[in-house]
Amino acid sequence: MKYKHIVWDWNGTLLDDRWLCIEAINYVLKSRNMPLVSNKDYRNLFCFPVIEYYKKLGFDFTKEPFPIPGFIEYYKSKFEKCILHHDAKLVLRKINESGVTQSILSAGKQSSLVKWVEHHRIEYIFNQLIGVENEKADGKVEAGVNWLKNSHFSSEHILLIGDTIHDGEVSKALGVDCLLVNIGHVSTQRLEKTGYRVLPSLKSILEFLTIN
Repeated sequence: MKYKHIVWDWNGTLLDDRWLCIEAINYVLKSRNMPLVSNKDYRNLFCFPVIEYYKKLGFDFTKEPFPIPGFIEYYKSKFEKCILHHDAKLVLRKINESGVTQSILSAGKQSSLVKWVEHHRIEYIFNQLIGVENEKADGKVEAGVNWLKNSHFSSEHILLIGDTIHDGEVSKALGVDCLLVNIGHVSTQRLEKTGYRVLPSLKSILEFLTIN
């Protein structure tokens, strides 16, 4: 196999948390008498940096600070209700058994990422859990570049798997291949416009990697 190491995105790729992100942002929007978002709206609007997504929703950061109070607090109050995507544990296990190592690179805060992964009892699968130092979600590229510099992997042997357009941007910055799944925060149509391969499920990744 070409790849020796898989770098996973967390939110939306392994963790099924889109419903909670929609619920949390609607909680904030409702409190301000602003229009709520549907699942379709959310997947068509969500982007990085996250501040640009908030601007699309109508927030004006010339008048108030970012991040918006309420979202992170609401999310954290319910994150334990989020489950892993269907077949996530199966796919992770089979990749491990094939001899390919794995890490997670997340736009989430480092301490939160560790807590989330341990909550789902899959921390033993990964070589490293790589988060960012703040929760503005603007440091994923930097965190990934720093990880790659300190790793023993060559970029041509790494595959990054994510669910957003930004994951494609991260892979480009790292100089690694990218695979996207349409089960998360961004619509299939938007993902396909990136030019990267888009798969319909986590299990289909095994076929892509020729792992039985």
